[in-house]
Amino acid sequence: MKPGIVVFASGSGTNFEALAEACRKHRIEAQINGLICDRDSAGAIDRAIAYNIPWLVMKKSNYDSYHDYVDQLIERLQKWSPDLIVLAGYLSKLPVEIINKMGCPIINIHPSLLPKYGGKGFYGERVHKAVLEAGEKESGCSVHKVTEEFDDGPVINQARVPVFDDDTPQTLAERIRPHEHRILIETVNQLLSQPRDSSQ
Repeated sequence: MKPGIVVFASGSGTNFEALAEACRKHRIEAQINGLICDRDSAGAIDRAIAYNIPWLVMKKSNYDSYHDYVDQLIERLQKWSPDLIVLAGYLSKLPVEIINKMGCPIINIHPSLLPKYGGKGFYGERVHKAVLEAGEKESGCSVHKVTEEFDDGPVINQARVPVFDDDTPQTLAERIRPHEHRILIETVNQLLSQPRDSSQ
């Protein structure tokens, strides 16, 4: 049986689709067992439907309590039995109970050269806007291990791109996006090729 991946996403889902396509083309010898979104409007849902991948919207506000939300999230993840969890544009904070309980690597893709321009409030075009306002000559993207704090875990992989004088947040995002897809696929393959460690 192929290793299983569960993806969390909040937005359009381009990184999710990159993973799904890589699995379909055997560039990743794994399967995506499910997608969890925290927004009903997430474009990633349409991509999951197109790839026939199970999906679920799980928002804290839909549950009677935080503990109920966490319990239901753990139950769903256990059913999907991931060997790897990938946060791909997921804006909610992953409950620490998930990080401590799942026993598999959990990684996140972030559109900056961490530790620069990471942490709460830095996501999407906000990151690129901050990079441009700071006059940076270089930016990029990072894959890191997920810990209790936003974007604070050890960096596993990075890609660098130049920042041009006439860049906008949109053009910088477009230049970085293919590198996000590339290093995410590289990192997934790297982690899935390693023996599973229950201490992860």
